[in-house]
Amino acid sequence: MVSFTIPPDIREDRRKVSEFMNEHVYPNEAALTREDDAAEALMKELQAKVKAMGMWAPFIGPEAGGRGRGFLPYAYVNEIVGRSPFAQRVFGCQAPDTGNAEILLLYGTPEQKERWLMPLVAGEMRSFFSMTEPEVSGADPTGLQARAVRDGDEWVINGHKWFSSSADESNFGIVMANTDPEAQAHRRFSMIIVPTETPGVDVARAVPVMGHTGRGWTTHCEIYYRDVRVPVTNTLGNVGDGFVIAQKRLGPGRIHHCMRWLGQMQRAFEMMCSYALKRHAFGGPLADKQTVQNWIADSVAEIQAARLLTLHAAHKIDEGLDPRVEISIIKFFGAKVLHDVIDRAIQVHGALGVTEDTPLSSMYRNARGARILDGPDEVHRMVVARRVLRVFREGAVWQFE
Repeated sequence: MVSFTIPPDIREDRRKVSEFMNEHVYPNEAALTREDDAAEALMKELQAKVKAMGMWAPFIGPEAGGRGRGFLPYAYVNEIVGRSPFAQRVFGCQAPDTGNAEILLLYGTPEQKERWLMPLVAGEMRSFFSMTEPEVSGADPTGLQARAVRDGDEWVINGHKWFSSSADESNFGIVMANTDPEAQAHRRFSMIIVPTETPGVDVARAVPVMGHTGRGWTTHCEIYYRDVRVPVTNTLGNVGDGFVIAQKRLGPGRIHHCMRWLGQMQRAFEMMCSYALKRHAFGGPLADKQTVQNWIADSVAEIQAARLLTLHAAHKIDEGLDPRVEISIIKFFGAKVLHDVIDRAIQVHGALGVTEDTPLSSMYRNARGARILDGPDEVHRMVVARRVLRVFREGAVWQFE
């Protein structure tokens, strides 16, 4: 079981990250929101400061150029980083680069690691993950239609993808394509590294999401692959390993999201409480109204539950135990708590809450997407229920650990 005592070294990391956020990230959020050339220069400056204080890339270990020490230590740090949508890039732990780095570390050849992994972790490159397709359900990856046909020493890739995040400002992507239509369903797919400048890669647009597109920090791109040729040596792992690699990538990716969501929900909660104390209506502060007090009490309970579930899942990964059920639980439960806490904070702020004068509106947009990305809530509930019922069918009882 997870220890409730934070080790002194992790406590020190949290202190340093919190101080950096207070001094450098929160005051610069308005400037970073513009995502123009000046914002990019500011981002590079902040990244240099993080590297100088030794907190760069806390999601991955020193063997890949980071300073990660496991999922549980990262959870304690990432819940602070997650408070700002810009901080994950400031600290070198932004999606989808994190997930791509992890599978390159696990499945990449020495040459692939040298060419793609090390510069990616160092922040010298950006990457995208190209799996989701508009024509088929992302919840069932066995139905993906993109094809890669071998022609000598090359793959020829054709397909249509979208929600390939940050592809418009990336150096390369990892593409999930069907390489053997006759194989068993979960052995039909392979992961292939595709440099963005390869002829035939058409990053058609950044898909508007709830009225916003942004630049490469936040974009979700639509891509056409038309006779894209890359060396067969760009295959990640073995041919047919795509589904296995996807699961290895998405599990850690999901818990990374949940860690950051803790920071988002905590920040929204703090804003709700602070505003409720200072905003007066009908003869007194909103904090004196029973409905608002109920929202605060419910939020405290739900945030703490989401936090403990996330820490428990991280602990299981570090212990080498199977965390799939725990990750699915925190994926759908954390997404709901994130949405509900931010929604309550907006309601307390009234009209101010839906403007761009506070971070709440952008937080709300991201929270709504959280119930879909990396597997919709309904799929994760199904995963949990099936696993629990399997235990009972086998004559045992589900153990709460």
